[in-house]
Amino acid sequence: MEATVIQGTGTGANVSLRYSLVLPIYNEEQVLPRLVERIRLLIHQLDGETEAIFVDDGSHDGSVRYLRCVVAAEPRFRLIELSRNFGHQIAITAGMDAAQGDAVIVMDADLQDPPEVVLDLVAKWKEGFEIVYARRVKREGESLFKRFTASLFYRLLEKMTTVDIPRDVGDFRLVGPKALRTFRQMPEQDRFVRGMFGWMGFKQAAVPFERPARALGQTKYPFWKMVHLAAHAIVSFSERPLRLALWGGLAISALAVAFGAFAIYAWAFETGVVAGWTSTVMIVSLLCGINLFMTGVVGMYVGSIHAEVKRRPLYVIDRLTGFDRAMPAVPVKNRRSSRKSRIGVPANVRTLRQL
Repeated sequence: MEATVIQGTGTGANVSLRYSLVLPIYNEEQVLPRLVERIRLLIHQLDGETEAIFVDDGSHDGSVRYLRCVVAAEPRFRLIELSRNFGHQIAITAGMDAAQGDAVIVMDADLQDPPEVVLDLVAKWKEGFEIVYARRVKREGESLFKRFTASLFYRLLEKMTTVDIPRDVGDFRLVGPKALRTFRQMPEQDRFVRGMFGWMGFKQAAVPFERPARALGQTKYPFWKMVHLAAHAIVSFSERPLRLALWGGLAISALAVAFGAFAIYAWAFETGVVAGWTSTVMIVSLLCGINLFMTGVVGMYVGSIHAEVKRRPLYVIDRLTGFDRAMPAVPVKNRRSSRKSRIGVPANVRTLRQL
């Protein structure tokens, strides 16, 4: 796949950017003034030219209006407005496709990923690590239930997959140029970004930090969204649920054969077993429930395949602000070919990357 890029306006087209900050935004109007202030301060502290790419993922509050004003006044800021809400993982992808820095730092916009930790990530990157992730050693403002379920998820994922996905790590990380090129070559639609970076290998390191409580706004990952993310993470990086369904089906079949043999024995030798409907209903209900569960597991994999084979773009751009020129689409059949194969799209709807 050929990843296309956008030349930044603020630092000049001929200036090589050292860092790119990627911040997905979804209904963060309340926290944005504080975020912008701290991002400006961080840019002044970094030792190279830096761009900050805000990716609006279909916000319906005042986030976009505020960011347009900020980006118009700040040459180091860029704004990508997606045409609708595509999801957090896709918004991250859009920002990373547009990033021009030697190192790309992905962080959430709610300030629970403190911008100041980026300096520690950069220091560790300069030691020779290709990927540096921020590990949460303390999670303030979160309920015991959320901490327990998060810990359970990471441990379950560790058991279910052979990919080394670090525990207690979100999407807050620094990615070097080799990892960025590899990421842009990964075509999957059903994205679990932290798993994708774990799959790459490369030399990776952790920087511990204490995650503060959300000061303003509401979390964008309620319980059911977390369950959805966990399920798709397991489906994307493990085939064990399919194997469990297979062996579970065989085990139940073996039990059914054994029970049938026992019933024949009881009938032949008249052991006095009392016939009743309760046990029958319980067994049938159990088997039906297990069958539906296994069908659901298989259905998740089939659904994932269905999403992949359609080959739709990962996202659609509605508007770009702060870039020299819009990024053209890459035709599906020629995504590994030269730049001559690119085709244009209407000015009001553009894709940064096409699958």
